[in-house]
Amino acid sequence: MRKDIHPDYKVCAVKCACGNEFEIRTNKAEMTIDICNECHPFFTGSERSVDAAGRIDKFKKKYNL
Repeated sequence: MRKDIHPDYKVCAVKCACGNEFEIRTNKAEMTIDICNECHPFFTGSERSVDAAGRIDKFKKKYNL
């Protein structure tokens, strides 16, 4: 490998808007993010399915679910 072309990786403290903090390795010293795995609806199980004009009901009726 060639020298002096690779970034200098260091431990990075990541802070989420929800208050969650964790560490990763990257070339930055600190990062702030808006959403993480602790507050994202997909990972927390609080995601809602939006039923636009009964589309979910039509699907269930079509496939007998």
